[in-house]
This record gives sequence, C-alpha cells and structure tokens, in this order.
Amino acid sequence: MTEPIRILICDDHAPFRQGLSMMLATDDSLRVVGEAVDGLQAVAAVPQLQPDVVLMDLQMPHLNGLDATRRIVASSPHMRILILTMSNDPATVFHALQAGASGYILKGARKADVVRAIHNVYEGEVVFGAAVAQQVIHHFARLQSGVQAATFPELSDREGDILRLMALELSNEAIAERLGIHLKTVRNHVSNICAKLQVADRAAAIQRAREQQ
Repeated sequence: MTEPIRILICDDHAPFRQGLSMMLATDDSLRVVGEAVDGLQAVAAVPQLQPDVVLMDLQMPHLNGLDATRRIVASSPHMRILILTMSNDPATVFHALQAGASGYILKGARKADVVRAIHNVYEGEVVFGAAVAQQVIHHFARLQSGVQAATFPELSDREGDILRLMALELSNEAIAERLGIHLKTVRNHVSNICAKLQVADRAAAIQRAREQQ
C-alpha cells in the first residue's frame, strides 16, 4: 500500500485548522502530521515533521505565509507548498509563486478540489484553483494581449491563452480543466502552437513564451 501524503496545516484560525484536518482525515491517501498557528511555527515544524506538502495561509501574525514559504523553500527546496487562502488577487498569486509555492487555491474549495490539488502538487505540478486560474488568465490577457498579438501574431486568442498557461508550468490535463475544454483539444492546440512557432516540442514553445515576458 502506498504511503499517505504527509500534510502540515499552517493557519492562525483554530476552527479552520481543525475543520480542515478533520476533512482531510477522511481521505486515506492523506495524513495530517501537524498544525502550525503562524509562519514561524511552520518554518520550525517542517524539519521536525518532514511533511510532503504544507498547506499555507498567507495572512498570519509574527510571520506571514509568503515569508514563511520563502524560508521553507530556501532550507528545503524539495518541499511542496500549497497556498490555501482567501485572496485571489493576481499580484498575490504571482508573489506566492515567486516565493516558491507550488500551488494556490482558495478557502471554501470543495474537498475533492483540495485533495486533487494536494496530490497534483505532491506529484510536482503547479496548481491553481478554478477561481484563481480565471483571475490569472484575465490578468495575463489584460497585460499581454497587445504584446501577444505583436510577438506571436500567428497564434489565435485561444492558443495565446494556452501558451501563457504552458509558461506557468501547467500540464495539458490542468489546462483542460482550467479552461473547461477536452484534453484532446488542448493537445491539438499545443501541436498547432509548436507548428506556428516553428519549435520542436512543448518545452521549446514554453521557452519562446518566457523569452518574450
């Protein structure tokens, strides 16, 4: 039997921590190994408890989630940190990713979505909750619509959206889920993007996109 994913919950609200812990305890693939009430406790708990995934709130006393994430990733680069918070502000999402977080979902997400996000982050994917993904897409569209058209005029609007999500390290499966389209459709778009950009594969297309950011 596969060992359950070890979870550390970091949130300053006791009722939320307890409710989340009880919810995750009903899934045999997960095991909550500890709780932290602020960023300082989380930083101290990681080397002691050796979790696989840290569920991290952002707004906390003493040390906020962004700074705690930076410290944890600096000392444990392998650690997967999934932000679980209230804010879906795109700037906050980007700051969290820059700090080293592997995912970002909102409080109030369904149990199935939280569990799936934990598993995906554990497997090495970058994960956004559905509401967060929409904000990210809209933010990129506002910032880069003109740039995208000028830089890659050969791409359609949909192909531009998919290329931006590819550059955020989302898998084809994650892109399909975020955009509400079939996986086969995403694969076709990726193939078209590679052909239009005259690159050999997905990785090369991502590199082209990042060079233009």
